[in-house]
Amino acid sequence: MTSKAQSITRNTSGALRAFWLTALTVGLMLAQAIAAQARPESFADLAEKVSPAVVNITTSTVVARGTGPSPIVPEGSPFEDFFRQFRDPDGEGRPRRSSALGSGFVISEDGYVVTNNHVIEKADEIVVELFSGEELEAEVVGTDPKTDIALLKVETDEPLDYVSFGDSDTARVGDWVIALGNPLGQGFSVSAGIVSARNRALSGTYDDYIQTDAAINRGNSGGPLFNMDGEVIGVNTAILSPSGGSIGIGFSMAANVVTRVVDQLQEYGETRRGWLGVRIQDVTEDVAEAIGMEEVRGALVTDVPEGPAREAGMKAGDVIVSFDGKDVEDTRGLVRQVGNTAVGKTVRVVVFRDGQTKTLKVTLGRREVAEGAVPAAQRGQEEPAEPSQMSLLGLELTPLTDELRAQLELNADAQGLVVKDVESMSQAYEKGMRAGDVITEAGQQKVTRVSELQAQIEEAREAGRKSILLLVRRGGEPRFVALSLTEQ
Repeated sequence: MTSKAQSITRNTSGALRAFWLTALTVGLMLAQAIAAQARPESFADLAEKVSPAVVNITTSTVVARGTGPSPIVPEGSPFEDFFRQFRDPDGEGRPRRSSALGSGFVISEDGYVVTNNHVIEKADEIVVELFSGEELEAEVVGTDPKTDIALLKVETDEPLDYVSFGDSDTARVGDWVIALGNPLGQGFSVSAGIVSARNRALSGTYDDYIQTDAAINRGNSGGPLFNMDGEVIGVNTAILSPSGGSIGIGFSMAANVVTRVVDQLQEYGETRRGWLGVRIQDVTEDVAEAIGMEEVRGALVTDVPEGPAREAGMKAGDVIVSFDGKDVEDTRGLVRQVGNTAVGKTVRVVVFRDGQTKTLKVTLGRREVAEGAVPAAQRGQEEPAEPSQMSLLGLELTPLTDELRAQLELNADAQGLVVKDVESMSQAYEKGMRAGDVITEAGQQKVTRVSELQAQIEEAREAGRKSILLLVRRGGEPRFVALSLTEQ
């Protein structure tokens, strides 16, 4: 090779090296720019933008005091010391006014405010404090205990700052979010985190929770969870915690659920959900094989009481594989599809029966009306005697009585099971449950008697679940506690 050719080769190699070094440098700069965009240096601009629409909510209600200092448990009981702090020391039995704090957010300039139902439940006075410090009295437009959502209305001469809902279905695990509210009554506060999980189901039929590690504490209930575009993608509702404080497991009801509820509350003052009229369970591999289904999907009909489905010819043993043009994956999905469908609408329901599919036309009823009906077969039946107390899952439980409501300073219509004692070596104790807690729900059902809790435990075992989720209230604040079913 001549010296001229060698020189050309060296020059070419040098140019290639310079090109690749330049490309690598540009690539690194782009990667840094993308990383900077994905991880904001500050949430200050976003917080400043949305904070004027976030409100503090103060509620008050009249609570009856205990009627006297006489003990309600045998003398010397370890539970006696616990209840002593709840007695009226003067023994006068006079009612008093109790206050509670929460959060919310304005969704329209004319004063509609969204919060949690448990924040304003049973309140006879609701005050909304705007970001500016102005206080306005609020009226309840409507509530939905199933999703724990309430819609309030305040009157003002000036248009209010408000925020809009976003599409919560587009939120991805790992996306940045911020939570705003009034934690522990400390006033306006911002916390940041990420979407930790999606589509969490806790205790309700229509649950669709976004899990986040943004700090959520007592008082944050009803406050908004924002994406980076300043859109509300969730309503902060509950935490999972052994101590009652934030450990980075918070739950926000997804905005796509909330918007449907809010629209109905705004239009009707109540929810109006579709009702199919069947009892269902998930299809397992064994069931699918036994009935000749190639895929494990759909909702297996176990019973068809009087209602829309029976009138349309549906039978026990049918597997619902499609509802109103959408595939049915499991029971939870079907319940949500039906609930989100308009009352009175006639829909096509495809069922798998005897090795083939069949299409039925069903005109949906209204779930709220159906749930309010008492089957004739149950009327006039005598209920079996209920034990006054029982030990389950390391908890000594007793139904709420008027006397206990007074001692715990609960509303007269409060329902649930009171924890009288907790075994110190139990899982319940490790997870923060204490005497005086009130269990209001187990699984997806309200519980007011020990036998109802037993039934939910047995149902969970039969379904193959290893734990049961309890909704526990302490001082009016709700908290979810999952207890293993292997412990008795």
